[in-house]
Amino acid sequence: MSVKKFVVCCFDDEAVLFPAVKQVRKTGYKIHDVYTPMPIHGLDSAMGLRDTSLHTAGFIYGISGTATALGFISWALTYDWPLNFGGKPFFALPAWIPITFELTVLFASVGMVLTFCYLCQLAPFVKKDHFHMRSTDDLFVLVIECTDKTNDTEVSQFLTGMGAKEVTVQYKETGWWLGRYDNDRRPFEKPAEAVS
Repeated sequence: MSVKKFVVCCFDDEAVLFPAVKQVRKTGYKIHDVYTPMPIHGLDSAMGLRDTSLHTAGFIYGISGTATALGFISWALTYDWPLNFGGKPFFALPAWIPITFELTVLFASVGMVLTFCYLCQLAPFVKKDHFHMRSTDDLFVLVIECTDKTNDTEVSQFLTGMGAKEVTVQYKETGWWLGRYDNDRRPFEKPAEAVS
């Protein structure tokens, strides 16, 4: 895992946050994320985020469920084990509609939930960093990812001039991390006493 440097600033009001986000984007700094205690309408467009493609994934999962149901039923009832149910033909498509619909819904719903959890890195065993503990309470937290060319002192002064109440520089590991919130040691890592 790589360790990255972030500049974390806190705002008291969303009326101050919106112009700051727009100005940060206009200046060219890379916004890692914005954490707010409530949903804010229009913040995603101010951050320059594109629309989600989760509906496209749902369509693909649904079509996969439909193809799986129709493929398996037609193979089982016309080739592998053809049975005559009340004089119906072997390929009786209207009789297969309920199970086809159920598998379509099952594949789409389970696939979309798993895709959403993967994209948002949500899992019980994945450690997510909190840049500021009051971000879910009453503060609006803007996190800027620093690159090699970013001067964190200039960024801090810029954000303070935009109305930030608190600006800190933090180093965090990025990506998936198996661990727990109350323990920074990785599950397969030996304790510090055993190493020395």
